[in-house]
Amino acid sequence: MELGTVTAAAEALHISQPAVSRTLQQAERRLGFSLFLRRKKRLLATPEAQALFSETVRAFAAFDVVQKRAADLGAGRAGGLNIAAISAFANALLPKAVATFCKSRPDVVITLQSMSALQVATHVANHQADLGFVIDSIAVPGVSVSDLWATDFGCVMPRSHPLASKLHVVPADLEHERLICLSRQLPLGNLAVRVFADADVPLKTAIEVSQSTVACALVRAGAGLALLDGLGTMGIPAADLVMRPFHPPVRVMGRLVRPRHLLPSRLTRDFIDTLSELIKTQDSCADSVTMSRAVSKKNL
Repeated sequence: MELGTVTAAAEALHISQPAVSRTLQQAERRLGFSLFLRRKKRLLATPEAQALFSETVRAFAAFDVVQKRAADLGAGRAGGLNIAAISAFANALLPKAVATFCKSRPDVVITLQSMSALQVATHVANHQADLGFVIDSIAVPGVSVSDLWATDFGCVMPRSHPLASKLHVVPADLEHERLICLSRQLPLGNLAVRVFADADVPLKTAIEVSQSTVACALVRAGAGLALLDGLGTMGIPAADLVMRPFHPPVRVMGRLVRPRHLLPSRLTRDFIDTLSELIKTQDSCADSVTMSRAVSKKNL
């Protein structure tokens, strides 16, 4: 229709002239009427062909869209990704990972929801979320849980606090401080209780909160010192606050939750890779800071 000859059509499609002729004959045979009249080596479109042409163009355009969509999905450039996470992940590590991930995938739609660990696992099990992020282990049928990132558990305090000059703290250092703790219904709240019980030091909670961001805001306001992990302090500007880990070290494990019997999509795999690279960067920065503190302490 567009080029007028079989030869031109064959060249445009990069196929042979007989292949074009056979395809045209098959189309006419299936339709039951002629599409072109042969006139002096040119093809003249019949009224029926002209009537079908606009619909045909739309059909090929739709097919091209499907092919492009399939290519984008295969390359991880399009689609949607639903993520469920506890607030510590949603406020700290995940925003950086999402921003990095979306730079090269502007057509990908990300849904990031903050909820309790049990809700995270339930959403993943019910396929309402492709990925979940929690602290500590959780037993919910239909999900698999794997270790993702270990951080130190310790005490967040103002940079001007006397304990900030130490590399580590012990529960006895905090016995007479006003302590801000996460709820004992949460993994870190329970962990704080165990750490102080193991050290035979009473844990006197002055303020109980449900989110690490709130705990840090209270520290900044002068309400006390907070017992948190490294993940919980990541989303907080560190200019005026510092975190000193406990000694002996107490590690908190961040975990990845996935559907047990569902293969991950290309987007899911790519996002996990992006997050893993970000974690490596965070670990490298943490190692550098630790070495710098050790050297400064030695010089003092």
